[in-house]
Amino acid sequence: MSQQANVVLEAKNLQLCYDAAVILPDMNLSIHTGQITALVGTNGSGKSTLLKAFARLLKPDQGNVYLDGRAIATLSSSEVARRMAILPQSPDVPSSLTVHELVEQGRYPHAGPLKMLRKQDHAAIDRALALTGMSDYRNRLLDSLSGGERQRAWIALALAQSTSVLLLDEPTTYLDIRHQLEIMELVQRLNHEEGMTVIIVLHDLNQAAQLADRMIVLQQGRVAGDGRPETVMTASMLETVFGIHARVVEDPEGGRPYFIPLSVARDPKATGL
Repeated sequence: MSQQANVVLEAKNLQLCYDAAVILPDMNLSIHTGQITALVGTNGSGKSTLLKAFARLLKPDQGNVYLDGRAIATLSSSEVARRMAILPQSPDVPSSLTVHELVEQGRYPHAGPLKMLRKQDHAAIDRALALTGMSDYRNRLLDSLSGGERQRAWIALALAQSTSVLLLDEPTTYLDIRHQLEIMELVQRLNHEEGMTVIIVLHDLNQAAQLADRMIVLQQGRVAGDGRPETVMTASMLETVFGIHARVVEDPEGGRPYFIPLSVARDPKATGL
């Protein structure tokens, strides 16, 4: 197992199955402190499965996940929650809760006896609301919020845990473009200004390339590409992994790559051509 000081999460010989289907056959992967790492790939490639394994929401069939060098399976739930926060895809909570009531749940791993919130817990809640721009919404019911506002409330819940690692599973799904950009800018601020290590599952490859320090492309549960966006986002990768012909160009302002889809890359044998 790697003992490098900058490795915060590590999957070693990780295998995960759903029923008889092997989703991750043998994953070996290290996540480095202080980076935004984007997990991308087609539907069913294993992105969310890997994220859930990192968060200890799924038990591996083989192998282990390590958090700061320790096998995550040996840690208590409260210890994991104090060191790592996850926002799952489509989280479910009673919509009758207010934003404040939701966010205060993030303090329960830190709370004192009988789960009583202390001064430092209330301070952490206020800070999480401020970081996400939700302070003025604290008394609003969740079901009265827009999609983007609700997603920011969920991120505030994760931030209230006061962890250094944040895991996000498709946080922009179902949001319009403005709210998507709000979430991406928030993630970037948390990384740049708060020093958070972020692992994020994204469907939008252009979004991932603009946001991430590192892109990991998964294909059938294996790593098909790993590195800086400019080295990973190539026409060859898009054809091989995603089955499309595309033109990859460079953003003249930031130098990040983005692609313009051209056509589906069809297999001549499949079409009979």
